[in-house]
Amino acid sequence: MRILVVGAGAVGGYFGARLGEAGRDVTFLVRQKHVERMKQAGIRIVSPHGDLTVYPNVVTSDQINEHYDVVLLAVKSYALTDAMNDFSGAIGPDTMILPALNGMRHIDVLISRFGKPAVIGGVCKVATELDDEGRIHQLARFQSLTYGEIDGERTPRIEKLDDALRGAGFDAEISDRIIADMWQKWVQLSSLGAVTCLLRSNIG
Repeated sequence: MRILVVGAGAVGGYFGARLGEAGRDVTFLVRQKHVERMKQAGIRIVSPHGDLTVYPNVVTSDQINEHYDVVLLAVKSYALTDAMNDFSGAIGPDTMILPALNGMRHIDVLISRFGKPAVIGGVCKVATELDDEGRIHQLARFQSLTYGEIDGERTPRIEKLDDALRGAGFDAEISDRIIADMWQKWVQLSSLGAVTCLLRSNIG
């Protein structure tokens, strides 16, 4: 299964690097200015599960000339429109778009652009941040990716995706209620955000 990771930051870089380390067929979509840095320095992860450096395959939007089986989308919500323009050439009739964004609006945006069959639901849980050297630091041990068809059906394609993601260095699981899972995470984040604003303090 050919996987295109869109977003090589703290989240996309982490899951993509783990997949690459596990031998999956992973390519990162990056901007031209980042190509040489990625090739020379790779993606470096500092983690309680073990540090690693991988040197992934990279491609720019103008170099996409074939379809991918999965697009793992891990960008900030404000970058979604530009990201869709960049990876549109990777979307074929059987491509699955697996978003790892917070919130719910991106589902409607993706369906409007690529059609409902292309979009599945996704929830990622990982605490990561980039340091000044571009390394990805994992701040806590939890690391999971949950995915499923929007209507909850257990389809052959979602089971094939499950086969590709399991055993890749993080917890991976199909959900038959992925939209509810996404709402649950979003309500939790919104509640925590409101508390930190009201108390003018960090969590904890």
